[in-house]
Amino acid sequence: MAATQFFGERIKRNEDPRLLTGQALFTDDVHLPGMAQAAFVRSPHAHARIVSIDTSMALAREGVLAVYTAASLGDYWQQGPLLVSPPPVKDIIFNQRTQVPLAKDKVVHVGEPVALVIAESRYIAEDAAEEVWVDYEPLPPVVDMEQALTAESAVIHEEIGSNVAARVVQVKGDGARFDEIAKEAALVIKRRFYYDHGVAAAMENRGVAADWDRRAGRMTIWDTTQAPVFVRNGLAAMLGLSENQVRVVAPFIGGGFGPKIMMFYPEEALVPWASMQLNRPVKWIEDRAENFVATTHERDQVHYAEAAFDADGRFLAIRDKFIHDTGAYAPYGLTVPLNSQCTLLGPYDIRNYYSEFTAVFTNKTIVTPYRGAGRQHGVFVSERLLDIAAKALGIDRVEIRRRNFIPPDAFPYQNEIIYQDFMPLTYDSGNYEPILDKAKAMIGYDQFYNEIQPKARAEGRHLGLGIVAYVEGTGIGPYEGARVQVTASGRVSVATGIGTQGQGHFTSFAQIVADQLGVTPADVDLVTGDTDQFHWGAGTFASRGAVVAGNAINEAAKDVRRKILKLASDMLEAAEEDLELADGQVYVKGVPDRAIPLGELALSANPMRGAVKPGAEPGLEATNYFGPEYGATAAGVHAMIVEIDPETMLVEIKKYVVVHDCGEVINPLILDGQIHGGVAQGIGNAFYEKIVYDDQGQLLTGSFMDYLLPTSLDMPPIEIGHETTPSPLNPMGIKGAGEAGAIPTAPLFVQAVEDALSETGLEILEAPLSPSRLWELVNLSVGS
Repeated sequence: MAATQFFGERIKRNEDPRLLTGQALFTDDVHLPGMAQAAFVRSPHAHARIVSIDTSMALAREGVLAVYTAASLGDYWQQGPLLVSPPPVKDIIFNQRTQVPLAKDKVVHVGEPVALVIAESRYIAEDAAEEVWVDYEPLPPVVDMEQALTAESAVIHEEIGSNVAARVVQVKGDGARFDEIAKEAALVIKRRFYYDHGVAAAMENRGVAADWDRRAGRMTIWDTTQAPVFVRNGLAAMLGLSENQVRVVAPFIGGGFGPKIMMFYPEEALVPWASMQLNRPVKWIEDRAENFVATTHERDQVHYAEAAFDADGRFLAIRDKFIHDTGAYAPYGLTVPLNSQCTLLGPYDIRNYYSEFTAVFTNKTIVTPYRGAGRQHGVFVSERLLDIAAKALGIDRVEIRRRNFIPPDAFPYQNEIIYQDFMPLTYDSGNYEPILDKAKAMIGYDQFYNEIQPKARAEGRHLGLGIVAYVEGTGIGPYEGARVQVTASGRVSVATGIGTQGQGHFTSFAQIVADQLGVTPADVDLVTGDTDQFHWGAGTFASRGAVVAGNAINEAAKDVRRKILKLASDMLEAAEEDLELADGQVYVKGVPDRAIPLGELALSANPMRGAVKPGAEPGLEATNYFGPEYGATAAGVHAMIVEIDPETMLVEIKKYVVVHDCGEVINPLILDGQIHGGVAQGIGNAFYEKIVYDDQGQLLTGSFMDYLLPTSLDMPPIEIGHETTPSPLNPMGIKGAGEAGAIPTAPLFVQAVEDALSETGLEILEAPLSPSRLWELVNLSVGS
């Protein structure tokens, strides 16, 4: 009897029944006897000195258990860790400044925590927080990142002497000789580009619940984190505990998108500490107003980009100098601008590249990765440069991209510069032309320009088409691990250290195990993000879950399969090569009556009495790890058709196409869902969402009344196609896809809008847009 193949099948998600029936555990579902509630006093100023803090009125309120300030913390007050060290490049300046649990001498962004109130209820805690009186001496705020670099600007971290967080230069080929190369070019383009990403706005805000059991000497923490193992390790060290005394559980999380990989948020460090001080459980759940100022953003960059082209539209060289707003602190190092620097190269054969970025401290919320993690900024620049060059040289937009693609026989392709994993940026595999051709066909490119657009223009309608390409670095190290065990019931238990935030791990990982062990995905029970169940792992970020954890699970399942076959061979008196696994049993090929259920084998593998052979291991269980040499590079092409109302400048997306190559696909249904979600966030970033600060560093878009999110009514139908170029870097040949839908949407949107309004001569060099901003740009274009 042949085993069913589940890898590659469109299987519905195992986890959905729990989620849809309200049976899934989220952090705010944790209710323990005697649990106290926390609220934070936050700075209303972007930049100010703290003169004094008076907590007496708050402490006098009935039901208040404690009020803590920086002075209360003693030695526990310390700067947070630098999560990602600066890259090993030659030309670098790096000034390390990380967040603190509570502001001590001054505050450096609106929403920075100043005091912590613990009370019997959240209502009491919030009321008491209003009664903590903080005397501030306002200081000049640093809001504009370009102004922050001037001599006239205030300095946020005085000990540095400037607002420069970092400066990094990377060069590929003869990129440093850009001016000489440009003299021989047929076309040189020079533009200033502005790109603002936004806030993640996950459905579930952050939350932490902690329970210190003094008798057992155990701390249990439930945390909306994407990296439970590192949170356990870090908090254990901070609290003076051993790692086996701390259990961190990352339960179901209502969207992570990157900000929840950040650690240690002040709330994350303080709630467990408060639980130890009070010897009772404590919980804090972030509200939406807090989320806008206290959870990290991924904001804006300004690029001064130049590109030299030959007469056929091929890149000769690019020089890009950009400024990156890193916010008040930089705990995540330079991951975001480094991704921008690297991803600008895209799927193109760019031989000469000079890139220099300056990361700048401002009096704004901290910047860390958010779905795309700086890749959007880089892709926006390179795709806009190609669009401008295509117009200037009279080359079709599809053709100029085709001419610049890296040829399929050039892989692995060396980009020479250092990527976020601190390895030289290398594309493992790829074949970009079939992706472009499929997207062109699916969007109906030729028909649009031969029939649809001319007819629409004759009717006075404004239709436009956009098509862009991109790459996504995925599946970076260092490693992930997994434990796979066949239990006495015949079910298979799997544990891994990464957390899950909606990626479908409970299904895709189960499909991997099911194929190795001859069971169905429904027979596989998965535990993620519980440090008591699996002790080691890096976390869920950078589109790495399926690539790194998936391959670890696959290797552990292979080890268990070998144990199964060896034991079954002895019990069935048959050679291992004559056995097969299917339907939860081990069969002798051609003799289906000679079979042993996996549960029975599991019992036999752990005998209560008797002798075993030397070297034998009990149980049908194995633990294994996987770490890639470097990250796998996925790629794709997005295309869209839009229609614009010239009176309101509202943009309607009529059709959206994604063709993606992420290597071998575990579950196409889950992959499609990942892409749909990414596209939704990309559309929001292109036309709806915008972070706005005033000149005093006050966030003006701090609620959903002001920060506009797209709804299901704004989403177009999305058609998805796949091409497959297996990765040689892992046994399953897979690449990541978690951020693919979001990365190229803004340059795609801008290109389509320009095409729809081509008669105006409009050239758009910024994102996001909005109807009002589009109106301004059109009028400026027509006026000039």
